[in-house]
Amino acid sequence: MAKVTFLGLGVMGYPMAGHLAKAGHEVTVYNRTTAKAEKWVAEFGGAMAATPRAAAEGADFVMSCVGNDDDLRGVCLGEDGAFAGMGAGAIFVDHTTVSAQVTRELADVAGETGVAFVDAPVSGGQAGAENGQLVVMCGGSEEAYGKAEPVIDAYAKLCKRLGDTGAGQMCKMVNQICIAGLVQALSEGLHFAEKAGLDGRAVVEVIGGGAAGSWQMVNRYETMLDGKFDHGFATNWMRKDLGICLQTADEVGASLPVTALVDQFYKDVQKMGGGRWDTSSLFARLRKLDQA
Repeated sequence: MAKVTFLGLGVMGYPMAGHLAKAGHEVTVYNRTTAKAEKWVAEFGGAMAATPRAAAEGADFVMSCVGNDDDLRGVCLGEDGAFAGMGAGAIFVDHTTVSAQVTRELADVAGETGVAFVDAPVSGGQAGAENGQLVVMCGGSEEAYGKAEPVIDAYAKLCKRLGDTGAGQMCKMVNQICIAGLVQALSEGLHFAEKAGLDGRAVVEVIGGGAAGSWQMVNRYETMLDGKFDHGFATNWMRKDLGICLQTADEVGASLPVTALVDQFYKDVQKMGGGRWDTSSLFARLRKLDQA
């Protein structure tokens, strides 16, 4: 068992840190909102700290799951940042979906003090975090990944190293690109079924087991048809992720026309007041257009 720090107790980080405690690791948590950290300690035991640095002191592993590039820099750098409290040989594992650029930047800073850095974004959403069934895509040295994998296993159903620093974030971009296209296609399919006078549920029952089937179809078609979107992965976060994808595509010379279009559709959802709606709310956009 290891001494582990977890930074960021949002809808993903809270249960992920809980799985680490249940696995028997000695866990210290930090959260910007102290009340959330107090609640976690009351539920899982362990300890909490007032700053990332204090939380990271003496830790073998420091895991983070925060919001964006700036949030990640905030918990890593500065006098109160985690890097200031970590000793040589410790490993920082970042589960935030951020740019490969900030990942490489922070990995270089960490390396100056002998701290290894593993970028390890996740897929599976809140349900995956709560059930310990996340897919974790990693970048970093083979040595650091080999040490971190048994710890990550507490909340992962699959964990794989894709390459050196930044490879995990690049893989997560592929994941989000694929999801964006799938959700739009599913939304259009269900919209077409409704306009054609078909029973959407019966349609999915037929086509879901064939080539058209997907995780999105199995897990989202019912709530989509019911017009329920107050759950899942928020549109605001998806737009953040797609922004990273599109910027990186320009840098590497990739063409993402469908992704760029779906990003604008999500912008429409935000204008509808759906920034916190699940990504499947693209279907709500089509219904609204139909009513216009």
